[in-house]
Amino acid sequence: MYRMSDEVISQIAKLVQLAIITGTDVVDNLRMIRVQISDSDDLSLVLTPEYREIGDKQIQSLLSDLEDMNHDQDEDMNHDQDDVKV
Repeated sequence: MYRMSDEVISQIAKLVQLAIITGTDVVDNLRMIRVQISDSDDLSLVLTPEYREIGDKQIQSLLSDLEDMNHDQDEDMNHDQDDVKV
């Protein structure tokens, strides 16, 4: 039987938080996680090196999308306020 390392648990928490913030489906993100048996502890699962790279890019992409959404909403609000001014 294996246990998840703190690294894996932390990644899952990040993905859940991002899903909540961005309104995206966490299930697809969780399916992408890849783990392997730790080299130093045969009972622990850690993220694969390949996933670490992909996972970081995925998180950055979601954060970038969130920033773009916020920027677009701010522009829409400013435009709507300009329309109200008479």
